[in-house]
Amino acid sequence: MKTLHLSSAPVPRRSRPSRPGPAPLLALGLATSLLAAPSALAQAVARQRAAQAPAQPPAVSTLQSVKVEQKRGTTTAPYAGGQVAAGGQVGLLGARDFMETPFSIISYTDDYIQDRQAKDITDVIAATDPTVFSNGVSGAWSENYAIRGFASGTTDMTINGLAGMAPFYRTSPEMFDRIEVLKGPSALLNGMPPGGSVGGTVNLVTKRAGDVPLTRVTLNHTSDAQFGAHLDLGRRIGRDQQVGIRFNGVYRDGSTAVDHQDKKLQMGALAVDWRGHRARLSADLYHADDHIDGPARGVSLAPGLAVPKAPKAGTQINPDWGFVQTRDKGAMVRGELDLGERTLAYAAFGGSRTDYKYNGSITAQILDPAGTFNTVIGQLAFDVEKRSADIGMRGQARTGTVGHRWALNLTHYDHEQNDYGRRSVPGADWVTNLYHPVWSPSVPLVTPHIAHTKLRLQSLGIADTLSFAEDRIQLTVGVRRQTVVSDSYDVASGARTSRYDESATTPAAALLVKAGDRLSFYGNYMEGLSQGATAPMTAVNAGEVFAPFTTRQREAGFKLDLGTFTHSVGLFEITRPSSYTDPVSNVFSFGGEQRNRGVEWGFAGAPVENVRLMGGVSYVDPVLTRTAGGVNQGRLATGVPKRQAKLGGEWDLSWLPGLTLTAGATALSRQYISADNTLSVAGRTLYDVGARYATDVGGHRLTLRSGIANLTNKAYWGMPLLSSLALGAPRTFQLSATMDF
Repeated sequence: MKTLHLSSAPVPRRSRPSRPGPAPLLALGLATSLLAAPSALAQAVARQRAAQAPAQPPAVSTLQSVKVEQKRGTTTAPYAGGQVAAGGQVGLLGARDFMETPFSIISYTDDYIQDRQAKDITDVIAATDPTVFSNGVSGAWSENYAIRGFASGTTDMTINGLAGMAPFYRTSPEMFDRIEVLKGPSALLNGMPPGGSVGGTVNLVTKRAGDVPLTRVTLNHTSDAQFGAHLDLGRRIGRDQQVGIRFNGVYRDGSTAVDHQDKKLQMGALAVDWRGHRARLSADLYHADDHIDGPARGVSLAPGLAVPKAPKAGTQINPDWGFVQTRDKGAMVRGELDLGERTLAYAAFGGSRTDYKYNGSITAQILDPAGTFNTVIGQLAFDVEKRSADIGMRGQARTGTVGHRWALNLTHYDHEQNDYGRRSVPGADWVTNLYHPVWSPSVPLVTPHIAHTKLRLQSLGIADTLSFAEDRIQLTVGVRRQTVVSDSYDVASGARTSRYDESATTPAAALLVKAGDRLSFYGNYMEGLSQGATAPMTAVNAGEVFAPFTTRQREAGFKLDLGTFTHSVGLFEITRPSSYTDPVSNVFSFGGEQRNRGVEWGFAGAPVENVRLMGGVSYVDPVLTRTAGGVNQGRLATGVPKRQAKLGGEWDLSWLPGLTLTAGATALSRQYISADNTLSVAGRTLYDVGARYATDVGGHRLTLRSGIANLTNKAYWGMPLLSSLALGAPRTFQLSATMDF
């Protein structure tokens, strides 16, 4: 508890955190943050109050000098500037304030998602975070990003903490109120991710109806000729408005800035919740149909070839008749019950299904320096049904002078998957040129049944946060026991052909020391867990099944909150085992290892009046510390830039109320595309600019947004998921108009 004295000052009141007063965009960093005077914290308090008020035209009121007793806002409340929240969900530990979390976490708000005009999750989490890397490719069959130098699978995104409930390959963000990123492996906090991601996890928090009725319509356009609409409805009904209903519907269709590429999205999401005195219930349902004609898949290089010059931005280097379609649907329910003033019990269950089809290039190889390349056509499909559950309790207690925040939970995840397709289509291969591509006729989709598998993950986790010295020292300890069962079946007879059944225990510990209300030091030891592999048929020990392997992270850092501007600095080391077949003994084993060491600095907030900044700088050294026979040992892992720097800025023009100018920059170093580090793609610097204007039209709030990504139309190579090279997105224009009725 701290006492603030608010001096008399005009404070604009708006439906989102306001930024009064003129100021130029001065600089980023610690030097800038020192400009935030103590009075800025008082203004932030008023802004947070204004954020909870109904939407209304800007108006100026004067606050008299008052005395306010204030604690930090709830973890879901927007921080100064409104782009990030004051905290987020930390797995089984529940919601935690940013300054009281001994991990690196960031939570993006719905306002930020809207202002970015984001079309997928990567566009949000990779925009300003220097530890999140995206290859920049537009229209690939899947989103693609890495956290702290390790690729993270879209299948490992969670919705409200439930694994497997997010759309399989691409997620449009309109149905979500927050997007939370927890960096580093987190087996204790979340259980083992189905896809084995270890660099970090992404949790999507669905929207709920607010106390103020909402009817919001957004019309949008993206170059070249893609048009769309988004309807967002929210109402609370019943006595004391106990029941809430929130609906989001999205439709987009048309050609993109990439030549001969079209995207179409249809998505509907319904959220219902009930708020009782000691209990809460909620349900979420969604359906999404994502279709791309002319998807990007990338190309590789023939042995001995250097990396060629990138074609002009926007060139389509995969068959323009190819397509990828992903249909996802899901349903989730959650209940919470207060068992007392200090104990909460909860249970969540969900089910989802994905149907996927792909027809087009499956591999492509550049054959000579002139850009001649051969395309192999492939056809793939699968359907997968997933079920997920999370049941647990959290509570608080004291033993003498020691406080406890304990938590335990049980998680269950299972899926059943059928795979179809063929890796090549007879007579469909095609040779063309990188700089002047001409495509073969399309081929019909034929997908025979080729595989049937099942996976089951179950775990029990328990943790306790012990607090000492009036909660200024907090020690979190915990452990999780995980079981993995995987079965394969013959598609003809249905008989089981193999079984994988292993268990592992992963401990964790974290320490937080609060040096004051504004400064926290933290350190943690975390482990991640990934499904072990099976030795291939070509190895001496063919068929040998290995236990789940453990990834370990050690991290230390500090967090500084200057009232309206936060900084976080962290040093980390993550070691992940890797498999290989020994070239001499031909024995397959998990004797390899990749070690990522790095440092990151991130910042967010409003360092001076009228200005918001978010970004940071990171350095990561992804070294192959153990390899088969020492080949490439000591080299850097492919596809990871050692250095990244990002900055996003917004400036409200005081002489034209309602107008905000935006800009962003991303700079990163080269990325190796060959294991021996002889081939690499150049680093790049990309710039974005934009503006938005908020005004009142007939008593209704209207917000106009515009943006230009890759302002200079820079042509560059990125490294996609399954090949060496793919073209980054060209210059792209975005326009949208949002009106609240």
